Amino acid sequence: MPITPRPRAALLLLAYLAFVSLGLPDGLIGVGWPSIRVDFGVPTEAVGLVLTAGTVGYLSSSVAAGFTLARLGVGRLLAGSTLLASLALTGYASTPALALMVGCALLLGLGSGAIDSGLNAYAAGAFGPRHMNWMHAFFGLGVAIGPLIMTGALTAGLSWRWGYAVVAAAQLVLAVAFALTVRAWRDRAPVPGAAPAAPGEGGLPAEVRVPVAGAGGAPSAVAVAPVRVRETLRLPAVWFGALAFAVYVAIEVAAGLWAFLLLTEGRGLGAAVAGLCVSGYWGSLFVGRVVQGVVAERLGAPAVLRASLLGMAAGAALIALPGPAWLAVAGLAVVGFAAAPVFPLLTLTTADRVGAAHADRAIGLQIGTAGLGGALIPAGIGVLLGNTSVELLGPALLLLALALVALHTASTRRR
Repeated sequence: MPITPRPRAALLLLAYLAFVSLGLPDGLIGVGWPSIRVDFGVPTEAVGLVLTAGTVGYLSSSVAAGFTLARLGVGRLLAGSTLLASLALTGYASTPALALMVGCALLLGLGSGAIDSGLNAYAAGAFGPRHMNWMHAFFGLGVAIGPLIMTGALTAGLSWRWGYAVVAAAQLVLAVAFALTVRAWRDRAPVPGAAPAAPGEGGLPAEVRVPVAGAGGAPSAVAVAPVRVRETLRLPAVWFGALAFAVYVAIEVAAGLWAFLLLTEGRGLGAAVAGLCVSGYWGSLFVGRVVQGVVAERLGAPAVLRASLLGMAAGAALIALPGPAWLAVAGLAVVGFAAAPVFPLLTLTTADRVGAAHADRAIGLQIGTAGLGGALIPAGIGVLLGNTSVELLGPALLLLALALVALHTASTRRR
């Protein structure tokens, strides 16, 4: 069924807004945690409990969404998951104890993982490099706005709970929008300029297609056999790619989560200035994805990915260097701008690495392991910083950036 330009534009706008809302909670906790831990009387590393609970939910729902997207439908998945995220954030705003916050983090992870996996799987077949990068740019915008919301609440003398309440209301509005557009998400026709959907995409069951001679001798793709789950899981590229996602997100999250602590306790900046700098880090992700979305279409994803991975290592090296606060701030900006196109372009090129018939499943696994890496590794870094020195953040990021280069190289070898 053809899709008119107007619904396509509406879905594109909703996808952008969904990624803004997806990023908002991630931007809140880095600035809000010092106040949260004081209220609850817990140590700094207790943030690992919140992150781990969120990861369990995120991993479960994102992997499940990758395998059951065809049965659930993208629209219903997004509407229900966004509503669940709104309820979880409402729980954050009203919880009296850390234990209940951990439970809410599990629910938030369930909602966020399904939103992330569902939208990425949809966009991999419907959007081209430009819109894929721009969609993820709006995630960066959401995470950049998050610290501003929390910083604004705290500097106004309000509780950190108000930051989560504002984001919960935004998620509720978005859930209503998804519910009203459930039918429009059924078809995955490409937006103008997007690459055509590959077999196994569009919410259809993954299957192997081979070219046969059609009428007049023209080649025609015919489905010959379904691809089994174990065949997907056997591919080394699937696991190297999944690990690359885990390490990438670990770098992105760890830099945003612990930069505030480094800048205040390690480099002597005031809380308000440090909060703005953390917001600037997430803002560099937004700017980088807007700019490099166009660059990727002109130069190609492989070249942009290689340059971005090297740029992340260079930025991490700047953070690792001992020196004044501006050096660490500059390193954060470089890491953010260089990291900008990595997640969307890795997602967009999944079919090139694993084959089109395995793409939807691989994307679900990638999103799941990304959530796992984004919680466990930053939490581990928090334990390291709490027991040693906050100055070890830079060396930890540099080590992860070098590991990411190696994993990406391994995942792009010929199958």
